Amino acid sequence: MIAVLASTPVESVLRWANVDGPAEIALLVFGVVAQMLFFARWLVQWVATERRGVSHVPEQFWWLSLAGATLLLVYFTLRGELVGMLGQSVGWFVYARNLMLIRGAARPPTPDPPA
Repeated sequence: MIAVLASTPVESVLRWANVDGPAEIALLVFGVVAQMLFFARWLVQWVATERRGVSHVPEQFWWLSLAGATLLLVYFTLRGELVGMLGQSVGWFVYARNLMLIRGAARPPTPDPPA
């Protein structure tokens, strides 16, 4: 108990996060950055909605979702966390599909060939 009280706040957080050594600290930082990127998508969506005055999901939301999910999938895979891996991999397909739909809607329609 005395050893716990004598540790610094940083040491306490690292112990709580089950992080031991420089490689795991780097992985933890990677995971936090990935989560911040994933969270940024909600800020983008909120700002876009406020500017329009109606609910709106801009294309950037889907790109941030895809990038954040990819980084989080890497993080969860390196940590061996199956629940996180499954959650991010399922979402990844949804984000990619939305981007495909946006790209398809942006293309001009092709004219029908003459009969």
